Amino acid sequence: MLNWDHIFATRSSRMRASEIRELLKLLDRPEIISFAGGIPDPALFPAEAFRDAYAEVFTGGQANAALQYSVSEGYKPLREWLQADMARLGIGCGIDNIFITSGSQQALDYLGKLFLSPGDTALVNWPTYLGALQAFNAYEPTYDQLSLGNRTPASYAAAAGGHGGAVKFAYLSADFSNPTGETVSLENRKRLLALADELDIAVIEDAAYQHLRYDGEPVTPVLALDIERSGSIENTRTIYCGSFSKTLAPGLRVGYVVASTTVIRKLVLMKQAADLHSSSINQIAITHVAERHFDAQVAKIRNAYSARRDAMLAALDKYMPAGSSWTRPEGGMFVWVTLPEGMDGAELLALSVETEKVAFVPGQAFFADRSGANTLRLSFSCANEQMIDEGIMRLGRLVGGVLAKAA
Repeated sequence: MLNWDHIFATRSSRMRASEIRELLKLLDRPEIISFAGGIPDPALFPAEAFRDAYAEVFTGGQANAALQYSVSEGYKPLREWLQADMARLGIGCGIDNIFITSGSQQALDYLGKLFLSPGDTALVNWPTYLGALQAFNAYEPTYDQLSLGNRTPASYAAAAGGHGGAVKFAYLSADFSNPTGETVSLENRKRLLALADELDIAVIEDAAYQHLRYDGEPVTPVLALDIERSGSIENTRTIYCGSFSKTLAPGLRVGYVVASTTVIRKLVLMKQAADLHSSSINQIAITHVAERHFDAQVAKIRNAYSARRDAMLAALDKYMPAGSSWTRPEGGMFVWVTLPEGMDGAELLALSVETEKVAFVPGQAFFADRSGANTLRLSFSCANEQMIDEGIMRLGRLVGGVLAKAA
């Protein structure tokens, strides 16, 4: 047998399977109540709107363009729609500041490639989005904990110097983050920009859940704050990554980056080398649906997910034993649970699937240093209120039983 290991690039050793993608296989088992996949509910997809959009493409005059190669920057009418949407968020930009990607995951991969040389340092939250760690890992970085408010800029520089590489960027999801559901305060967003100035690094703002706020007051995006203080998007260091996956449909794989043209031009070169451009027909279909149905679709999913969020928080209050705590997100798809010290989320998952038929994601996967063994992520997006109550009741029973045995 051929031994491929000595032929693969050294970076391939940093590539790991996603615990979440593996857990999605559990969704095919009808007896499992799954809080694992952070995915939208397919019952809420605007299927009829997309059916009409694709039909219009092929009955109108766009069929040839939809099936042809296109520009790497992205479909112009889609970028124009995004320009208006960004303006609603306080982000003033032109269409040349907008770049279409094959999902926001591709954007993270490109940004890792653009900024990270082997040994460079990426600042991330403890915990952070697992997909970001997967995207960045291939470029062989080290990680340091992004901690706003209680670390000095010099401490980051010292840590990076010890690793032999420079700090290149800070990555975070500012609104209803995956995995914790937490939102970064306005004060800490300003601190982040001040830190980035001190270290002279980029800021990557992952805004996948930007439109999924259920209550509370919206907080100004980091990029909008950066534009406000610098006077123009061309003078900013923040790179905003968005997606239609959580609002319209993930299967079309349409995401976007909003940043200064200096950054966009580099990303376009990467796109030309990778896949030339994102799917023309999918960009056109997304544009049709966004122009006609975006606000109504977002209102529909907000109503559904808000009720499920409330059901999960109520069930956690009712069923989880003392010693556990959890976040109370104002939006998004996730609740983050911290179990008593000494418990192991991975061991609990194996026991839960076997005995209680409930799935979740052990929290350790979201820590760059593989800490956080006593944490877990629950997603409320794909279960109805009755399933949520039953599933959390089972989970609370299991946690209580494990604690009683350990006592």
